[in-house]
Amino acid sequence: MKSRPSILFVNQHYWPDVAATGQILSDLAEYLVASGFRVGVLCSRGSYEGGRVEAPDREIRRGVEVTRVPSPGFGRKRHSGRLLEYAAFLAQVAGRLASGPRWDLIVLLTTPSMLPVSGWVAERLRRRPYAIWSMDVHPEIEVALGILPGAASRTLRPFDRASYGRAKFVVALGACMKDVLVDKGVPETLIRTIPVWSRKDELEPIERADNDLAAELGIRDEFIAMYSGNAGLAHRFDEVLGAIERLKDEPEFEFVFIGGGPRKAEILARAEGVRNFRYLGYQPRGELARSLSLGDVHLLTMRGDMAGLVVPVKLYGIMAAARPVVMVGPRGSETARTIERERIGRVIDPAEHGDAATDVLIDTLRELREDVRGRQRMGSRARAAFLERYERAACCARWEQLIRETVRG
Repeated sequence: MKSRPSILFVNQHYWPDVAATGQILSDLAEYLVASGFRVGVLCSRGSYEGGRVEAPDREIRRGVEVTRVPSPGFGRKRHSGRLLEYAAFLAQVAGRLASGPRWDLIVLLTTPSMLPVSGWVAERLRRRPYAIWSMDVHPEIEVALGILPGAASRTLRPFDRASYGRAKFVVALGACMKDVLVDKGVPETLIRTIPVWSRKDELEPIERADNDLAAELGIRDEFIAMYSGNAGLAHRFDEVLGAIERLKDEPEFEFVFIGGGPRKAEILARAEGVRNFRYLGYQPRGELARSLSLGDVHLLTMRGDMAGLVVPVKLYGIMAAARPVVMVGPRGSETARTIERERIGRVIDPAEHGDAATDVLIDTLRELREDVRGRQRMGSRARAAFLERYERAACCARWEQLIRETVRG
């Protein structure tokens, strides 16, 4: 009897961690198990928020063989701690891939930066086939953020290019990211585009009157502008915080931030004393329908130099919740293209508006607050597009086909 095709995924984060990459990976891993694959995951015990996840070193969860390697537990709150987390995980992954059992295919995500190099080393030493799931584009992100000096980037570049060039395939999250990968030297013939997703069974829209989270927070008929997810270094907040400051005396508006991230302290400091602002912690995945449905409109931001380097996962949860989106960021990004193509919100590009971008954001929020039917139409289009193109089953089916073709080849 022929054995099941075996796939090992490698990523710093996995269930029960709150990191989006870990949640997306758990969806795909469990889908593939149900489709007849043997699936393993190699991840860290470190938590995205710091500390360690409450999970065993080894377990079989919903058919997925999960191995968690030790972690310093520093999380992402300090740059030095993040680097130590990265180094510890990369070293352990390299050792495991160089000495562990053979899998038909190893799929490496891009957290942490340079993780695909571990696959390249394993392929060179032990002829182990691997592929890359490009959740972000490294080390270009670190260079753009000023985290990695240019000299260090030039040193890493040959290893980075070699790791992509030897991969069986590279999955980009969209056309914009594909263009960036081609520009950095990845052969176009290796690249496939598969978006990330959300799940219809977890995210049904909930009306305000039926949403018990609204009652818990004392929210009634206020217009809720929500930012949900990581407040990271790749995002921009000047325009959003400017709007919050200028609308602080208009009680019909309520700004709700949910999540965390390295810029949370800065946001809290800027919004201190604003009565129509609140910041809640990360919500459990099972509670996202309540929290995302609470927003009348969702805010999404991105630095201009991040276009093609990152694709925020949060957009697809917003679409699943049938809510419109206002993005402050580059019009040429994958996210902005989706918003405009599907007609599910507004894109405000600071490069186009300059100092007036905050004014445009405030005018847009006021317009959407008054246009209830317009918001409903945008939300309906968002939900329909999500179900057709960005739902777990459709996206994972494309992954299954790609992996089966690769393993057979």
